Amino acid sequence: MADNDLSPNAPAPDAGRLVLLASTHRVAAGLLSWPAWEALRGASRVLVGNEGHPLLAPVRAAGVPVEVVDIERYALGSTLAEAAAPGTVVVWISGPDGDPGLADSLARIAVEGGLDPMPEIELLPGSWDLPGARLLDLVAVMDRLRSPGGCPWDAEQTHESLVRHLVEESYELVEAIEEGDREALLEELGDVLFQVFFHARIAEEDPAEPFGIDDIAGGLIDKLTYRHPHVFGDVHAPTAEQVEANWEQLKAVEKQRESVVDGVPVAQPALALAAKLHSRAVRAELDVPLPEADDLGARLLALAVEAQQQGLDPEAELRAAARRYREAIRQAEKQN
Repeated sequence: MADNDLSPNAPAPDAGRLVLLASTHRVAAGLLSWPAWEALRGASRVLVGNEGHPLLAPVRAAGVPVEVVDIERYALGSTLAEAAAPGTVVVWISGPDGDPGLADSLARIAVEGGLDPMPEIELLPGSWDLPGARLLDLVAVMDRLRSPGGCPWDAEQTHESLVRHLVEESYELVEAIEEGDREALLEELGDVLFQVFFHARIAEEDPAEPFGIDDIAGGLIDKLTYRHPHVFGDVHAPTAEQVEANWEQLKAVEKQRESVVDGVPVAQPALALAAKLHSRAVRAELDVPLPEADDLGARLLALAVEAQQQGLDPEAELRAAARRYREAIRQAEKQN
């Protein structure tokens, strides 16, 4: 029911109480804390701002009468404060946006003394975000960007068109890690995550074989559980080396690979590819001689294997050398 008149029916001598019940839209409606349900059931009046509020139906279904009131945002603070008359307990179910400005409005009324007596005001969290809850917001943002009326550029992208962006974002993340830039690390991790969600949203639209972010996460969970029997099962693997050996064994069985080099992506940078191939050969205890170092490619391969034998990442080593060379170029420019 709509009701714009929030004046109490019968005042009481003691100060009233106004409870601002806040919840998050990222959990299912009705999943409120026990203190929240106690406040709702013990209230003189329960108010909500519109018929579409996600908590309206579950609260009413629990037998709590709720009044839907139409209040202009600028008057919300004063109206609610007046509603919590002496002897009454009024619960206001905050809007999904958190009612920005309401707390400031109530504080101003209390300081200016415009209401006597001023009701006791309590902010009651009714539910909290679980870890990872903001990922639901990212799903919603991605859906908005790809839907009609969203971003024309985002709507035109395909898996193929995004490949270069994924590669670029990955390298920017690597750079942030290698340079120890925490601020950049935070941003670049977000950019890579966005690429994953972007591809998931595109895959969802496939008419023949659609899948979404939940399918991706579900598959990843199954894979991690299967490949960590020392955590989720009864396999004993107390060292990182044993864990890695188990991992490779499980992958070989799972993917039915015929060779130790199956699954090594040849599209990765050449130095990293060379080191990876050599590490696979060593792990399989294969003694495979390197090609004669009679051309540039063979010499580079030998250097990559040398780095790998020393426990170094040849790509990282070359990037570090390139950074030093870049700085030398800058210094030379300053001297000219």
